[in-house]
Amino acid sequence: MLKTITFTVMHFCIAFGVAYALTGSVAVGGLVAAVEPLCNSVAFFFHEKIWQRVERKKQQASQIPRHAWLHHHA
Repeated sequence: MLKTITFTVMHFCIAFGVAYALTGSVAVGGLVAAVEPLCNSVAFFFHEKIWQRVERKKQQASQIPRHAWLHHHA
């Protein structure tokens, strides 16, 4: 979870800087910086959860002997 929080802070700063540079508006920069990274962080959190599930399945599949693969997939 700490990884997600630090990613959010970094992303907030980048989003603000880009939005401010493009618009010259602190308000727009702040709004974009508040909304976009939060959406991205939620997506990142779930991406990590899904990726962990995929990795677990790969690990479980590698533990099945090659001669028994059909039995385990039927």
